[in-house]
Amino acid sequence: MDATPRQLVIACGALAHEVAALRRLNGWTTMDVTCLPPELHNRPERIAPAVREAIRRNRGRYADIFVAYADCGTGGALDAVLAEEGALRIAGAHCYEFYATSPAFAELADAEPGSFYLTDFLLRHFDRLVIRSLGIDRHPELLPVYFGNYRRLVYLAQAPRPEAEAEARAVAAHLGLECVVKRTGYGDLGTSLAAFAGRKRVPLWPA
Repeated sequence: MDATPRQLVIACGALAHEVAALRRLNGWTTMDVTCLPPELHNRPERIAPAVREAIRRNRGRYADIFVAYADCGTGGALDAVLAEEGALRIAGAHCYEFYATSPAFAELADAEPGSFYLTDFLLRHFDRLVIRSLGIDRHPELLPVYFGNYRRLVYLAQAPRPEAEAEARAVAAHLGLECVVKRTGYGDLGTSLAAFAGRKRVPLWPA
C-alpha cells in the first residue's frame, strides 16, 4: 500500500480545468483537488469564509493543504484566514496576475490601464458569466455602461483550443475593443503547484 501522505489543493472553480491538467501532466498522484464555486467571485466577501470551511473540513485527512486562489478581491481577508489556518496561497492580486506573472502583468497594465482581461475559463463562459450575468443580453444599452472605459481586451491564453483566438477577437469586436493575445501558459499557477507537489518548504505566499 502506498504510504505517501496525500496533499490537497483547494482551488477556485475557475481554475479547475487548469489544475486538473497540471496534475495529470505532472503525475501528481498524491494530490487531490477540491473546487469552490467560481461564482464566489461575484461575492468576494464570501471567499475567505468558504476557504476556511474547506480547510477545516479536510485538515485531518491531509498532510498539507494549498489554496489555489490569489487575493481575488477579498481585500486581505483571505490572507488573514490563511495565516490563522496555517495554509499558503498563490502570490498575486488575481488570476490575471499569476497567469501572466507579476512583472509581465505590470507591463500590460502600465501599457494600457483600460484593459479588460480574459482567461481560457472566462472565454469559455463569457456569455454566461458576463453577457447574461450583467443583463446585457436583455438590455444591450448596458454594454457601453460596463465597457465604455475600456480600450482593449487582453486574452491571456493558458492552453487555448484551436478556435480560442478567433473567439477572443470576436468578443473584443462585440465590445468595441482592440484585441491583444498573450500566450501565458500556466504561469505562477504551475510553478506554485510544482513547489507544493515537491513538498518544498518555501513560502509561496506570503513572501
